[in-house]
Amino acid sequence: MTPGDQPARSRRTAERKGDVRERAILDTCEALLVQKGYDAMTVGDIAQGAGITRGALYFYFGSKQEVVTALTARTVKHLWERSEVTARTDEPRQAIAAALQRTVELWNEHGLVMRTAIDLSLTVPEIGELWKRTADLFIAAITAVLERAGIQAGAAPDQAPAMARVLCWMIERTFYHASQESREKLQEASATCEHIWLTSAGLTT
Repeated sequence: MTPGDQPARSRRTAERKGDVRERAILDTCEALLVQKGYDAMTVGDIAQGAGITRGALYFYFGSKQEVVTALTARTVKHLWERSEVTARTDEPRQAIAAALQRTVELWNEHGLVMRTAIDLSLTVPEIGELWKRTADLFIAAITAVLERAGIQAGAAPDQAPAMARVLCWMIERTFYHASQESREKLQEASATCEHIWLTSAGLTT
């Protein structure tokens, strides 16, 4: 064993322990969003739920807002991955169905986080930037699907990028409201969004 072996191992152990603790903080935050909501939830609540002191939590995050921002980042990472998969799928109908189904699954699993992110996106710059980046990636994926379906690229209102932007924000707002009602309503809303997307792409015949 060289003199440097043990410190390196200790650092790796500390990093793993930190990852576990950070995950516990974010998981607790998500659970508290369900139980109390963003406004009623406190840093003390998050620390207690994660099994740590307030001081220990501040080692990782400076505020409740920072915890929610990190939770949003963790959640939207899955949306980014889904957007990339959609953009790579060759057959447009399959791409549309798969994209919406994956998005439904994410809203079912983390709908309250998504709604909180949307609510805070106008007042918390970090969350706003995360949400904008998510939308931009989803718009790019929708654009790619529309272009593969034969919709022209360009800047005109009836061309793929502009249509994709409207479709993206339509899906976001529709899912936002439907996810507050039930899984059934969310699935119904997804089916309607799929029909509109297919119609826009000229794929309903």
